[in-house]
Amino acid sequence: MDPLRTRVRAGMPVYGTCAGLIMLADKILDPRSGQETIGGIDMIVRRNAFGRQNESFEAAVDVRGVEGDPVEGVFIRAPWVESVGAETEVLAEHEGHIVAVRQGNALATSFHPELTGDHRVHSLFVDMVRANLAPGS
Repeated sequence: MDPLRTRVRAGMPVYGTCAGLIMLADKILDPRSGQETIGGIDMIVRRNAFGRQNESFEAAVDVRGVEGDPVEGVFIRAPWVESVGAETEVLAEHEGHIVAVRQGNALATSFHPELTGDHRVHSLFVDMVRANLAPGS
């Protein structure tokens, strides 16, 4: 974990979906879990916040930085973000809960866009990677 934490904190682009959002959180709102995280995004996350497996759902989500129609979000035992720090940009909310964030080169969503065939969120991440590789960055 330590080499990965070091790379993320040094600016390596990273994108986490669902459990990946939890792994990128600096803090999890469940002190009983004992789960370690990579960190890198100044946020507090609540695990399984939208409910159990049988409460999974799909919903249209407006994501800042993604043009066109809302993204179809697939929420499977999904977490949500309870709060963010000053450097963390909220990209999307669903029913008043934060479900997509970005801080520097770290992007995270509580939903699974990879399950829909809509590649726009992943394109946003690819653009972040390209910008990171650009000369002078």
